[in-house]
Amino acid sequence: MPPSHELNHRRLLEYLKHTLDQYVESDYTIVYFHYGLNSRNKPSLGWLQSTYKEFDRRYKKNLKALYVVHPTNFIKVLWTIFKPLISHKFGRKVIYFNYLSELREHLKHGQLIVPPEVLRYDEKLRNLHRGRVPAPAKTPPPRPPLPTQQFGVSLQYLKDKNQGELIPPVLRFTVTYLREKGLRTEGLFRRSASVHTIREIQRLYNQGKPVNFDDYGDVHIPAVILKTFLRELPQPLLTFTAYEQILGITSVESSLRVTRCHQILQSLPEHNYAVLSYLMGFLHEVSRESIFNKMNSSNLACVFGLNLIWPSQGASSLSALVPMNLFTELLIEYYEMVFSTQEARGGLGAGAVEAGERSGPVSRGRTPRRPGLAPRASAAPDGARETPLVPEASR
Repeated sequence: MPPSHELNHRRLLEYLKHTLDQYVESDYTIVYFHYGLNSRNKPSLGWLQSTYKEFDRRYKKNLKALYVVHPTNFIKVLWTIFKPLISHKFGRKVIYFNYLSELREHLKHGQLIVPPEVLRYDEKLRNLHRGRVPAPAKTPPPRPPLPTQQFGVSLQYLKDKNQGELIPPVLRFTVTYLREKGLRTEGLFRRSASVHTIREIQRLYNQGKPVNFDDYGDVHIPAVILKTFLRELPQPLLTFTAYEQILGITSVESSLRVTRCHQILQSLPEHNYAVLSYLMGFLHEVSRESIFNKMNSSNLACVFGLNLIWPSQGASSLSALVPMNLFTELLIEYYEMVFSTQEARGGLGAGAVEAGERSGPVSRGRTPRRPGLAPRASAAPDGARETPLVPEASR
């Protein structure tokens, strides 16, 4: 940052709030690189205190972690001063990392763009402390997934291990539970859950053990599990190939956007299309209960956009969030048009979904069909909606 006397701190605060507003409605993580802060550009304690008060519960409730990289004595003293003013729950979210290698144990490679200056500083620290800092443990070679693995494996792997079922068990179990007990829950898919609980449920699923969501007494837990499953797929459900096509949705005339969505989905693999149809059918049901759950198609798109599509390299830019949000919203809002079933399509083999489920046109032994689709006027407002996606920083 520039020297303090050259910086408009009020505008800096407005910028920070504006940036965070893109993310705070869903689970997110903040990474703070402390390198570069010095005596010339340190903000005053008064400004820091007022800034903390500006970030109300809306900003704090879905914050999963605040990672502080390369902390100095200044940071630790500052934390001691502010500790009485900071809630215990928020305090537990602050985690220090002395080196980037420690940070990478918590974030996937390519998930975060690290400034070159920070990379050079990290290397300098390592050279200075070489011999005095224990060498980081070597990452063991990747092991083959368990036969019962559910998270972090491909759709094809799940199909092969589940007697040809197209719809992955985790997705089917969570959707079934939420349809029965969560459709009218306010803030469904927006609320967070205990990281420990989510990891425990993932472990149970990966070991092939049963999970009874009633035991946890929180309908938001299966909602978070569903999002986590999508986010940990090796390739996004909408595929890397469709990424650039999806970004172009805002340049399409508003009356033709639903048709364009339908066209883009034609390029998806059959299996991805079946799973996407199942999921969007359910989210369409959720949106129809928005008078109770406050989750219309736009709000759901904010939550699910970055869980359905991301680039093959790096993270999505802020400019990509609006078209991704819009595309997802169109799939949910105009589900019956986008996933229409008027024309037959080739089969996929063994079936996927119980017959008669209300979530969409997927049934056991049959895949969704993709017909031609007539344009519909006013599929979306002119121009992209200015409601950015709310990404989960773990992606």
